[in-house]
Amino acid sequence: MNPYAVFSIIILETAFLHISPSCFRKGENMNIKHFNIMVTDQECGHARASGNPADLTAYLLDRLPHKPEFLRPAVVLCPGGGYGFVSPREDQPVAMEFLAAGCQVFSLHYSVAPETFPVALMELAKAVALVKSHACEWNIDTERIMVCGFSAGGHLAACLGMMWNRDFLYGPLNMAPEDIQPKGMILCYPVITSGEFGHKRSFEQLLGGKAGDPRLRELVSLELQAGPHTPRTFLWHTWTDQSVPAENSLLLAQALKKAGVSLEMHIYPSGRHGLSLATEEVSDSTGDCLVPHCQGWMELVMDKRKGQGMIC
Repeated sequence: MNPYAVFSIIILETAFLHISPSCFRKGENMNIKHFNIMVTDQECGHARASGNPADLTAYLLDRLPHKPEFLRPAVVLCPGGGYGFVSPREDQPVAMEFLAAGCQVFSLHYSVAPETFPVALMELAKAVALVKSHACEWNIDTERIMVCGFSAGGHLAACLGMMWNRDFLYGPLNMAPEDIQPKGMILCYPVITSGEFGHKRSFEQLLGGKAGDPRLRELVSLELQAGPHTPRTFLWHTWTDQSVPAENSLLLAQALKKAGVSLEMHIYPSGRHGLSLATEEVSDSTGDCLVPHCQGWMELVMDKRKGQGMIC
């Protein structure tokens, strides 16, 4: 990696907070840091709509004093929102769960419409590169850096998982492919296809005035982009999702199977779109996001008993 490439994206690092939440293991403290990540017109290949940076919030657990050599997994979160906003329900509540499991967590508030492809993807790529460049300082195992996305954020995470080795992405960022390569994907009711079962609004927001371009639509239809280079994947969806049909995950699963990529997939029998953790914390007054039988996905991601969990 160009030693200046990552640092050029940091506009501001705030003073950090130091807290000891009750949900963490005894003796563990958390620091919070914010990084601004900028993608330039030159890097993305077109004039940006606003030119505002993305925000990367880092939730960092301290080094264990009794085990200073211990390295943690890292998860870069991409909340959903149809590429029109970033959902708070899929942001900090999810970050706290991964923290409680001992991960270093980074939540990306990426650029949304009117910004268009590939701005958000380049922001995520720079976020992963930033995490890798600080791996020693933040006690991170670079072989366990995951991207986790929800709905359209799942599309963004999967884009990086499938396009980290594409020259159009790493080249303008002056990085090597491995600098931006995630080692795993955790995809929660993701938008995948731009075809028959696609979430039309997400692709309209993502592509803007070029939403009708067949070449671009094929590029961002991710069941067509999977290959042996795609990282191992954890995938879940609900069968009754009316916004982003389960066919999105089924098409991806079929593509990953064909490419020989390791996959763990769970289809829950019922539940609306956008469940996040499916707990009371993320549910509004209607209670329709409180779905107990879907709450186990986080435990499945972390399941060390299998010997091959996404995080272990």
